[in-house]
Amino acid sequence: MEVILAENAGFCFGVKRAVDSVYEQIEKGGKIYTYGPIIHNEQVVKELEERGVTVINSAGELKDISEGTVIIRSHGVSKQIYDIIEGQGLELVDATCPFVKKIHRIVEKESEAGKHIVVIGSRTHPEVEGIVSWARGDVTVVENEDEANDFSPDKDREICVVSQTTFNNNKFKELVEILKKKGYYVSVANTICNATEERQTEARRIASMVDAMIVIGGAGSSNTQKLYEICRQECENTQYIQTLDDLVLNSIESIKSVGITAGASTPKKIIQEVQSYVRANF
Repeated sequence: MEVILAENAGFCFGVKRAVDSVYEQIEKGGKIYTYGPIIHNEQVVKELEERGVTVINSAGELKDISEGTVIIRSHGVSKQIYDIIEGQGLELVDATCPFVKKIHRIVEKESEAGKHIVVIGSRTHPEVEGIVSWARGDVTVVENEDEANDFSPDKDREICVVSQTTFNNNKFKELVEILKKKGYYVSVANTICNATEERQTEARRIASMVDAMIVIGGAGSSNTQKLYEICRQECENTQYIQTLDDLVLNSIESIKSVGITAGASTPKKIIQEVQSYVRANF
């Protein structure tokens, strides 16, 4: 069986930077917290918890802390959270992905200029929740074609469109076109990060070539979910797994080639385990 592993699989720059920052703080000692899971991978979060790192899940929990270091997750947080950390006198380590921080700055600047901000992405994702909070005026989250078609602010308002960094690039372009055709003056900042676009392009190419595709990543990982959707379009026999324990390859006798890719929050160790298992057993 031929096994094709995507070159762009596993930790991206922003995720590696965030995880490394936690381990650096562990080495320094003291009480360490992350606001939200540092990345969307249960295995990594569990390992950090075993090293004494506590995950804070709400502003209320944060207000109960009087000492220690709080690390901002790679997805970023709302401006309110920064204010609370400062008010509590806690040490802050900002591990927000630089590409996400860039979106915060764009949203803040363009909204202060009077533009209506449109964020294309999943409104319940922590990255999008954080982005929305940096707007100083009207802001709308658009997830799909129906919402793009229903979008109807004042015709005189300028619109600034940004994207969740891990959104599907093709879908982003489709939604932007819908907004433009409605007659609004639209300025677009395609803030999908290069790593995401490269991953999606490579995953689509590999999935179109193989009999089975394996996508590895955390259940809550937005970028992994997007990879799965893309691969499923090209290869019906696509599996979404978190670890090797989840892997089930059906109709083995008809599978001559398998492709493997992984989300940006997937540790190299898990990817190697899956690759080695498939090579050795099939």
